[in-house]
Amino acid sequence: MDFLNALVALANFVIVPGLAYGAQLAIGALGVTLIYGILRFSNFAHGDTMAFGTMATILATWGMQSYGISFGPLPTALLALPFGIAATALMLLGTDRVVYRFYRAQKAKPVILVIVSMGVMFIMNGVVRFIIGVRDIRFADGERFIISARDFKEMTGLREGLAIKTTQAITVVVAFVVVAALFYFLNRTRTGKSMRAFSDNEDLALLSGINPEHVVRVTWLIVAALATVAGVLYGLDKSFKAFTYFQLLLPIFASAVVGGLGNPLGAIGGGFVIAFSEVTITYAWKKVAVYLLPEQLEPTGLVQLLSTDYKFAVSFAILVVVLLFKPTGLFKGQSL
Repeated sequence: MDFLNALVALANFVIVPGLAYGAQLAIGALGVTLIYGILRFSNFAHGDTMAFGTMATILATWGMQSYGISFGPLPTALLALPFGIAATALMLLGTDRVVYRFYRAQKAKPVILVIVSMGVMFIMNGVVRFIIGVRDIRFADGERFIISARDFKEMTGLREGLAIKTTQAITVVVAFVVVAALFYFLNRTRTGKSMRAFSDNEDLALLSGINPEHVVRVTWLIVAALATVAGVLYGLDKSFKAFTYFQLLLPIFASAVVGGLGNPLGAIGGGFVIAFSEVTITYAWKKVAVYLLPEQLEPTGLVQLLSTDYKFAVSFAILVVVLLFKPTGLFKGQSL
């Protein structure tokens, strides 16, 4: 019985949160790896693109709620998501036309585009803070739990309860659908194949009649969708705060690099590696240890390797180690 209680505690505080967080990082990292694979630069504005998309979705959600529109037991933000994606797509296409296209025409080095993206990042962050403010915003409505800890205890008779939030389940399901749709698009559609060809060999793709500007536009549209979905899922699961999304850039980039920049499958794997590393290292293992160890060996402290305040340090440490010993990533970065 104690073993089952330990297993439930592990699922409640490590496995379920890790799966949800990993799915959010994976979708975010897919956007980073798409830009790197096709546009050939690391987009430092990606975290704030997620913030912009989430902000637009929140504003649309508030508008729907003011008219009495809801999604029943599910968050209204899911209904508002297409509006957030559309706003983010317009913003990214406009930014590309005003900023990035000039540097592409000049055939600027990737490092120049990275610096430019940092400028875009600061501007975008300021715009988001100006429009929606700097406070924590919780916008998840509907049913909070699929199963609550109390109900689980009553059903099983265990001392430890398992709580699964609606937003966690939605995150995993939506992530699966988004990843499946993206891989179908890249592998089965003509535009997706053109994007892969452009990523593999730009000169050969141009000789084959592929329009580079069309590929760039489609890439930004997909990135807008991925960034908005990732940002909204993260905000629903936790809360929205513009500066938090700025900080999320580190674990998202770590996910993309650990998996292998330019490799979509690697981005997904890297997202879960980073998520479970952060959750595992910052979790206080005392409760699990109390269930599993004899009474005389029970710990008095929290058995926590790092405080949750330092969870982003875990991403940074993993990123540094991977860059030092396996720069191509665990899954070998490659073209799309």
